[in-house]
Amino acid sequence: MNASSISAPLSAKQQKQIQQLCAKRLQRMPVQYVLGEWDFQDLTLKMKPPVFIPRPETEELVSLILDEEHRKRLTSACSKDLQDFSETCGPVILEVGCGSGAIGLSLLKKLPHSQLIAIDKLEAAVKLTKENAERLHLQERIHIFHHDISSCSWECLQPWGLVDTIISNPPYIFHEDMSGLAAEILWFEDLSALDGGTDGMSIIKEILKMASYILRNCGSVYLEVDPRHPKMVTNWLSGHPDLNLFVSATHKDFCGKPRFLHIQKRRKEDHD
Repeated sequence: MNASSISAPLSAKQQKQIQQLCAKRLQRMPVQYVLGEWDFQDLTLKMKPPVFIPRPETEELVSLILDEEHRKRLTSACSKDLQDFSETCGPVILEVGCGSGAIGLSLLKKLPHSQLIAIDKLEAAVKLTKENAERLHLQERIHIFHHDISSCSWECLQPWGLVDTIISNPPYIFHEDMSGLAAEILWFEDLSALDGGTDGMSIIKEILKMASYILRNCGSVYLEVDPRHPKMVTNWLSGHPDLNLFVSATHKDFCGKPRFLHIQKRRKEDHD
């Protein structure tokens, strides 16, 4: 864009468009919805209300998953299981609560041989993830469908067999804290993508129960959580040894808060 185009007066159409955008923002609509798209990692994603808007800290979750997956393939004690996959056969990833597709599509972009199964209980989110997958030309490696793990069984996931990795930025806000959220969130975003129930763990528990059945031995679950959750999840898993899962690591976000959990499934023989 040259200097003359910057200084040129706006047309009547452009002025009207700006007025419409300003009116939306003055109504407290999030800027991501106002613009209709937003950057996440190195992707530009389409955004539509009320689908959950990805936050900056979730970009850290993607980076963490990539680092851990690469490290796991080099140093994991489960390397025997991992050697069953050839260099040209990447992981099968399940994303619970795909929203706009930000996390899963970022991983597909960075892991070129991976496959993604993406589920969300909000039909608008399923449609938006499909749109973003097509925009990024990733639709051939993703299976997206409408599914609520809190009210439906996970047998519908069985056609894809066991998965290597489960990822999620689940609803994790304690219900009592919901009223303190900004108006932009309360008025425009899907609150069910935020409200994690009394202890913030209602969906987290469902994900972990599902993981016990559909995750490969030594497979990983990566979760974004409330800073109070790492200890709570560790204690909860200790009380449910039948799930065969354990917290492998807790990672901090850029504010220094424990925000991300890496949970693994034990080998069956180790558990026995």
